[in-house]
Amino acid sequence: MSTPRRGHGRRGGHGGHGGHEEEHAEHENHERWLVSYADMMTLLMVLFIVMFAISSINQGKFDQLKQGLHTGFGSPQTIMAGGSSLLDSGGAVAPDAPQVEGLTQGGAGGTDVNSWKPVNPQQLAKLVNATQQAQVRQEVENLKRAEAALKAALARAGVPRGATFRFDERGLVVTVATDKVLFDSASADLRAQGRVILDALAPTLAKLPNRISVDGHTNSLPIATARFPSNWELSTDRATGVLRYLARAGHIPTSRLAAAGYADTRPLLPASDPRALVVNRRVEVVVLAAVDDSAGRAVEQLGNEPDSQGASDG
Repeated sequence: MSTPRRGHGRRGGHGGHGGHEEEHAEHENHERWLVSYADMMTLLMVLFIVMFAISSINQGKFDQLKQGLHTGFGSPQTIMAGGSSLLDSGGAVAPDAPQVEGLTQGGAGGTDVNSWKPVNPQQLAKLVNATQQAQVRQEVENLKRAEAALKAALARAGVPRGATFRFDERGLVVTVATDKVLFDSASADLRAQGRVILDALAPTLAKLPNRISVDGHTNSLPIATARFPSNWELSTDRATGVLRYLARAGHIPTSRLAAAGYADTRPLLPASDPRALVVNRRVEVVVLAAVDDSAGRAVEQLGNEPDSQGASDG
């Protein structure tokens, strides 16, 4: 009777040992769950980092796009409703646009990204070019009206040939000869006849919204005096003298005026031409075109077209 009890005790002891193995197994499963949990959290962290990286806005590229749209269409463009500019979306960050060649807004509201339709980049380029050409034509028309008003003012003042007119990439160039008109030879003191011409031009120039550059030019004859060691000083002093007179007597705001001296570096005629000594000595009052610099050559070409050349001579 005692033997079965001992056997039972051994089986019981064996059963007790088996219980410890089950507890140890449960402990091992718990540790593997922690490892899986840590792996999952790591993957989630990497996912969020990647999502943040691909959703970050390139501020520089957006600024370039904003400026391009402003230049091409004449006003700031809005991507989302409630925003006042390309990057202002009513307090929220604009989502990344789909990576397509070009987008145009469609649908009723035009603000739903899903309703945008792809467009041909060439069509967009043509639209921007047409808009720029329209702006150039409008500015040339404004400058030609100013040219006509300046010519009429010279005629009323009794000096219809006191200035000549032409267009270049800067805008409308009003050229006043200096020989026995604005200044005496080797002098930067305004003559009385020069004041008459400037008095005739100033009222019209003052009414224009454009900025004005006064440029001094000399011929190729060298000069070396105490006041003017070279033609650089002479051309600059003549330009600033005209600028001061336009600001004081013509009441043109100085914020719209600038002066520069070019000596003999920008001649109208080559030095070999007999007329160069007289023609190249001049002061130019340039009414700067209110267009982007890249459109400057279009202003020059359109302003000097043969059908309107007659208005620029005289």
